[in-house]
Amino acid sequence: RHSKLEVYNDINGELVNLFRCIKYHQDAVQEELQYILMSREQFLDAREQIKIRGMTDIQRAARFFILIKESFGADLRSFGLRSRDMEKAKGYLNEVSKRLSRVVIENLDFQRILKNYDKNDALFYLDPPYYETEKYYPDRFMPEDHIRLKEALDGIKGKFVLSYNDCGYIRELYKDYIIIEVDRLHNLVQKEVKPRYQELIIKNFL
Repeated sequence: RHSKLEVYNDINGELVNLFRCIKYHQDAVQEELQYILMSREQFLDAREQIKIRGMTDIQRAARFFILIKESFGADLRSFGLRSRDMEKAKGYLNEVSKRLSRVVIENLDFQRILKNYDKNDALFYLDPPYYETEKYYPDRFMPEDHIRLKEALDGIKGKFVLSYNDCGYIRELYKDYIIIEVDRLHNLVQKEVKPRYQELIIKNFL
């Protein structure tokens, strides 16, 4: 059973634009994608074009979609396309559009989201950048934001579930909360038997 109110928030404006365009203009995104060939050259072109002002939201959304799906590990930088995966992903857009139809899509700082939507029966899931990976999120998440996030969560009325990399700093920062260790597959490693790594799930309720 879905909540009466679901909110998706991301500080990445390109990702938010993509989700909004898929939600409201899925057919137009599909049509724009038909004009873009799947190749390394098109990938590199899309990477540069998305930095240029003047494109429509639909054009930007299509190019960002290509950067996500054609890049290795969705890093938006290195080309690593498997054409079968791209065609499968394009086929999902209609289902994604339907799923997003009842979701509010925001592009706000996490403090504003927590303040705007906090209430006693609210449940927040937060997936911040891993500690010491901030360099991959320039201008979006700084080292001090880990502390700012923790302090914001200290003051909410609702419940939260938080995922983080397992390290001493995060364990100490959230020592007053429930910390659960989980193993995850390392999906970015191209091996038949993928290695596992440990992650922390942190929450403020039993």
